Amino acid sequence: MKDAEFIENNVKMVEEFRANGGKIEGGAPLILITTKGAKTGQERVYPLMALPYDDSYLAVASKGGAPKHPQWYHNLMAHPDITVEVGIEKFPARAKLLGGEERAKAFAKAAQVFPPTASSSRRRPARCPFSCSTHERRCMSGCMNWL
Repeated sequence: MKDAEFIENNVKMVEEFRANGGKIEGGAPLILITTKGAKTGQERVYPLMALPYDDSYLAVASKGGAPKHPQWYHNLMAHPDITVEVGIEKFPARAKLLGGEERAKAFAKAAQVFPPTASSSRRRPARCPFSCSTHERRCMSGCMNWL
């Protein structure tokens, strides 16, 4: 899929998500993340598969095993303060890369919930990073995890 088609598809998913209280017809559960563009600083909204993890969520930056990270990965690295939407709930969060045992545990959970995660990791194992983000209201001492 070309970038323009991918972006158009994402815009439709975001619109449907917001119009239907966080649900997409016939699709997997989603969350939305709003980031600032890494280069432009412009607001960007991305639909990601909802992968619950303790009191948080995981996000997989594997881009389906593609050789490059998704755009939102670079945005998170440049501007880690984001907004997350789950259903009709919206809250601030902060992204951070996970590593070591924490990354392995989170990746195992993501692969359990969505098995294609494991196969995309085999195609490019070093390029499926995790990050972690905290927000005040939902997990005071916990974290929101991004992969």
